[in-house]
Amino acid sequence: MASERPTQRPRVFSGIQPTAGSFHLGNYLGAVRQWVALQETHDAVYSVVDLHAITIAQDPKELRDATRLAAAQLLGAGLDPERCTLFVQSHVPEHSQLAWVMNCLTGFGEAARMTQFKDKSAKQGAEGTTVGLFTYPVLQAADILLYQTDQVPVGEDQRQHIELTRDLAQRFNGRYGDTFTLPAAYILKEAARIGDLQDPAIKMSKSASSPKGIVWLMDEPRVSAKKFRSAVTDTDTVIRYDPEAKPGVSNLLDVYSALSGESVARLEEKFAGQLYGALKTELAEVFTDWVQPFRTRTLEYLDDPAELDATLARGAAKAREVATRTLEAVYERVGFLPPR
Repeated sequence: MASERPTQRPRVFSGIQPTAGSFHLGNYLGAVRQWVALQETHDAVYSVVDLHAITIAQDPKELRDATRLAAAQLLGAGLDPERCTLFVQSHVPEHSQLAWVMNCLTGFGEAARMTQFKDKSAKQGAEGTTVGLFTYPVLQAADILLYQTDQVPVGEDQRQHIELTRDLAQRFNGRYGDTFTLPAAYILKEAARIGDLQDPAIKMSKSASSPKGIVWLMDEPRVSAKKFRSAVTDTDTVIRYDPEAKPGVSNLLDVYSALSGESVARLEEKFAGQLYGALKTELAEVFTDWVQPFRTRTLEYLDDPAELDATLARGAAKAREVATRTLEAVYERVGFLPPR
């Protein structure tokens, strides 16, 4: 079943959880920047996935605030509601409805083998692990299949979830007839892997990074600039790109290149003969110049929550035009009695 498309472009779907508050630099360079670019080449569907967020306990007010903040940051980063579909997951009930059907096609062992579930449940223990966390990958599969998605922009660590999604789509199609598009992983090979500024061997992330090692985009720029100036480098004094021998300096060069568009090789030439302080100081300035417009745009959206909510409502209506057609086809093929 191929849903009607506004263009002949391949459709992409991706989602981001609203639990982190401010995006950090790794979020932006690793994913959001690519989302913005994909608007130009794809029929892009993006969601703030608040249903996924409640696999762990959330304060209701904080979740609502975080959902608006995530949406405002996506818009501030350059997502254009006229060129993509942007909505909040819980505003489109078809996600949950399709997830139940997919749950009934998923084997227990199949779900238990998912790497992220094994990792997170090991950390949380049996008492802290919910059924929602166990079935999280199935809801993620429903998110993707609901929009007849061709490609899913993900990192290598998410490839297993795409494989499960394809397996479930093929299982449904084999049992009930051709219904779902089989999505492919759109691996973001050029996405920068940004390391913790204090421990560049680990990826910058909310859960793993130290307070001084993570750069939050909504922080005052002077706070982030200070983190760049105090970033870990190494005992050598040569500014050279070598991720194995010089992970700290290489991480700073990656960030500088990603924000400025200059190649790493060009930056090595630029800073030849200079000490680390010059690189750190200039990178802090480059980041400040880049992040200030982003923060300004984001705060403008947050200052008008009624308009932000209206934008998200329009996005949900647009998303439901596709989601409703898919779910109606699924329900008919499964054998549910249609409402009258």
